[in-house]
Amino acid sequence: MGVRMIVCAKQVLDPETPLSAFKVDRETKRAVPPPGADPVVNGFDENAMEAALQIKESAGGTITVVSMGRSFVTDVITKPLAMGADDLVLLQDDAFDTTDSFVVASVLAAAIGKIGAFDLVLCGRQASDWDNAQVPLGLAELLGIPCLNLAKKVEVVNGCARIERITTDGHDVLEAPLPALITVTNELGEPRIPTIKGLMDAARKKPTVWGIGDLGLAPSSLAKTEVVDLFIPAREKRCELIAGEDDADAGRKLALKLREAKII
Repeated sequence: MGVRMIVCAKQVLDPETPLSAFKVDRETKRAVPPPGADPVVNGFDENAMEAALQIKESAGGTITVVSMGRSFVTDVITKPLAMGADDLVLLQDDAFDTTDSFVVASVLAAAIGKIGAFDLVLCGRQASDWDNAQVPLGLAELLGIPCLNLAKKVEVVNGCARIERITTDGHDVLEAPLPALITVTNELGEPRIPTIKGLMDAARKKPTVWGIGDLGLAPSSLAKTEVVDLFIPAREKRCELIAGEDDADAGRKLALKLREAKII
């Protein structure tokens, strides 16, 4: 039967967006996409998708991709299908416009429960927009399954998930019985590029779309935290030239200035 896998993928603002083009709406407390710029699939989630594909190639199985948001760009969010996923489930609803990690984990858990039996959930280590790295851990807790994080290599061996995780002086090898959740890092390697055939296959597949009602959730359950403010920090620069009678005198005065500022 193979390994029944679920990959969580998020559509995000392109992290390569130049700082000069990055804008924040202080009223809605949201980052504003630059005009004409499409979002992308979170890079770490593509690494998770690559890990799932490697497992599918070695042990067989199926891959269902789940993504949550208010709106999606079709050509962007169908990329995992073009890479080789079997199915795509979009959790699309205005009520899903949230930055609350616990709410996101709760919605994903409800969707996975609706999908049915699974062996392995794979997530990117974190999303490039908020960098919280909280959703996978919360999702594992809600699903009641073990979580192995920061994997650079993923295998399924004898009914167990096995990962290698980089440490400062080597790597750890960790195992957990299935079902389990794994977060994947970019040390896994570059995710594969969709082929022409993959793109054509993805165009023929119709994603499943579920709203809040399909998951049996109440809108009141999706309001846990409030973003008080969101802004781009002001950057200030000041330069002071230290003059002296000669280089040695200038160096002495510079040292005194640095000592006054408690830098040295």
